[in-house]
Amino acid sequence: MKLQRMNRRALTLGALAVSGALALTACGSDDTGGKSNGGDKTTPNASSVDCMDAKGQLQASGSSAQKNAVDAWIQSYSAACKDVQLNYNPTGSGAGVTAFLQGQTAFAGSDSALDPEEITESKKLCTDGQAIDLPMVVGPIAVGFNVPGVEKLVLDAPTMAKIFDDKIKNWNDEAIAKLNPDAKLPDLKIQATHRSDESGTTDNFTKYLSAAAPNDWKYEHGKSWEAKGGQSASGSSGVAQQVKQTAGAIGYMEMSYAKEGITSVSVKTGAAEPVDVNVANATKSLTEAKVVGTGKDLALELNYTPKAEGAYPITLVTYEIACDKGNKADTLPAVKSFLGYIASEDGQGQLEAAGYAPVPDEIIAKVRETIKGLS
Repeated sequence: MKLQRMNRRALTLGALAVSGALALTACGSDDTGGKSNGGDKTTPNASSVDCMDAKGQLQASGSSAQKNAVDAWIQSYSAACKDVQLNYNPTGSGAGVTAFLQGQTAFAGSDSALDPEEITESKKLCTDGQAIDLPMVVGPIAVGFNVPGVEKLVLDAPTMAKIFDDKIKNWNDEAIAKLNPDAKLPDLKIQATHRSDESGTTDNFTKYLSAAAPNDWKYEHGKSWEAKGGQSASGSSGVAQQVKQTAGAIGYMEMSYAKEGITSVSVKTGAAEPVDVNVANATKSLTEAKVVGTGKDLALELNYTPKAEGAYPITLVTYEIACDKGNKADTLPAVKSFLGYIASEDGQGQLEAAGYAPVPDEIIAKVRETIKGLS
């Protein structure tokens, strides 16, 4: 853990040194090209934003998976609150949490809830309080593939576990063929691709493998990739690029990056039919999520083995992480104003256009009340 934390700090310091005060729309390794998916489609509703007399710069960093959602939110928020400059650097969840715990940012974006050690560490930063998880975005994780001649591919959790653990090495393997009787699978080496940086997407993908294929995935889930073999790339954009450019490649990525030449796996679950990755199917799987955080912490527990028809099981929830008490006086108004906006009906309403799903009503209502009480 100490070595892991040292690596995270090195990554964070390096990333922040590079990013400086760059605006979100101009930075990050997961640039999907030009404006965000949702940026051009959103309709800012300035009247729904409470600026709360917020002023100055607000620095934040973390999850690259939520970058496209944050792009859309900032576009709308900035139109209403012109005295606030928001800078979100999508350095990855691990680096973002580390930067926050070191007091370098006002809040962090993370695809994984804080672990107990991180909450304990946060009490040094959050005077008389602690860091809390505020769920804001639901995002499906796509498993994209590049197999010449194969347009549709069905995989189940055990087969995916063996592929990403280098136990299944060729696309014409019997296990893959059994799941895809109509496909012409080539005699081609599998190039499994995982994240090289600490990533909440990795954490959620390995949580899925651990829960749905416990006999075939022997590693602990986590932000760092533990399995042997395969290729690596930085950020969802790096994985997507590698999959797109490499015949025989397969990799996991936040869904909005699985486009322009990348086809995604349909997942065989306990339901009768394999499930495609899309926002509607991710939302179906979230109906079984429950709050497991204590006090003001709203960390969620997901069900990675749903049996309902159309419930896509590889889904992540991205959080904004802030102090419940002890926020810096000069940034508190902007933190409450911005987080309050993105949790609002208008803020959540922009997610689908950006390729995400909103947080269920019962949970987002608790998020709004918690944000009002930040101090």
